Amino acid sequence: MSAFENYSREAHDIEHELERKGAILGINWTDEAQVRELAKQALDCKLGQEHCELEKLQDRTRVELFGLAQLMLTVMKESANDSLLTHGGAVWKSFARALWMEHELRQGRS
Repeated sequence: MSAFENYSREAHDIEHELERKGAILGINWTDEAQVRELAKQALDCKLGQEHCELEKLQDRTRVELFGLAQLMLTVMKESANDSLLTHGGAVWKSFARALWMEHELRQGRS
C-alpha cells in the first residue's frame, strides 16, 4: 500500500463494523472475560468445521467479526510499512488485546 491510503478512515470504519457486529452478538467490550472468550473462538474458527458454520445469523455475524479482526491486523501492518501508527478506538483495542493475550497463552508466553 502507499502512503496515500487513508488508514485512519479504515480504522474508523472497521471499529464501526466491530461495534455493529458486537451489538448483534450482545458483546460487552468492557467485559474482559467475554472478549477473551470471543478471541478464543476467533483463533479456533476454521470455516467448514462444525463450530464455525454460517447457517445461523449469529454464526455468520461472528465469522464476519472474526474477519474484521484479520482486517484490523492488515491495516496496522500496512500502515506500519508506511511508517504510520494506526489503531482504532476502545472496541478495537479491547478485541486486539484479547486476541494478543490468547495468542501469547497458546504460544506458552502468558
